Amino acid sequence: MIVVTGATGNVGRHLVRTLASAGEWVTAVSRRVPAGEVPGNVEFQQADPARPESLKPALDGADALYLLVPGDGEGLDPHAILDTARAAGVRRVVLQSSQATATRPHSPAHTRLRVFEDAVRESGLQWTVLRPSGFASNAYMWAPSVRSERTITAPFGDVALPVVDPADIAAVAAEALRDGSHAGRTYELTGPAPVSPREQARAIGDALGAPVRFVEQSRAEARELLLRFMPEPVVEATLGILGEPTPEERRVSPDVERVLGRAPRPFSAWAADSAAAFR
Repeated sequence: MIVVTGATGNVGRHLVRTLASAGEWVTAVSRRVPAGEVPGNVEFQQADPARPESLKPALDGADALYLLVPGDGEGLDPHAILDTARAAGVRRVVLQSSQATATRPHSPAHTRLRVFEDAVRESGLQWTVLRPSGFASNAYMWAPSVRSERTITAPFGDVALPVVDPADIAAVAAEALRDGSHAGRTYELTGPAPVSPREQARAIGDALGAPVRFVEQSRAEARELLLRFMPEPVVEATLGILGEPTPEERRVSPDVERVLGRAPRPFSAWAADSAAAFR
């Protein structure tokens, strides 16, 4: 049995579906249980990683754990979570981290993820660390303005980064959870090519069959907007990556193709699959 934390998120929902389709028994853990039907081999349970004892019923009898660190990880004790998993019989853990833990080693916004990476590697469990780049699904923040005005407003319009489809992260995670040959590996997950915000707007317009106008923000305007729902260190780290990416952050990683035997999905494919959100 495989336990997936963050099961209702952008990666988690794809991962639950992928594992269930492969015939795995899945316990899907989230802070809320979604309404609607789920496959017969999936059980949803409410739990909060900030309270490791709440995870015990979900972990009982599990072989593998997909560990998502919610938000900035504040208040989470990685050792308590991993001790709880090990006591329940879990043998393998796959951690969803971030590319920025390597590319921005001094960024305070990613301190907790670095702590989790260290804890996972020292846990005595078989481990795999996934470091995805920016998510294609971050484009959902533009959905209201696309629906109402067919407009996208964003900073750094022509700075291109290889954003990754969450479905590809989930596919790699499923392989790592099911196959012990991925133990001890750290995978950097990106899309197949850098794509700029202006190009993303064009791809969303193509998916809708209608043009989407792109309006470039200043850095200061973007900062003011992001501060409404992100802590300041996270805002600064995000704007740094979007506006002044390092060569490593611009690079296309081969790891998705190495694991899956196929190229990662382009942003245009994600936009086509997600067009309903922008209509």
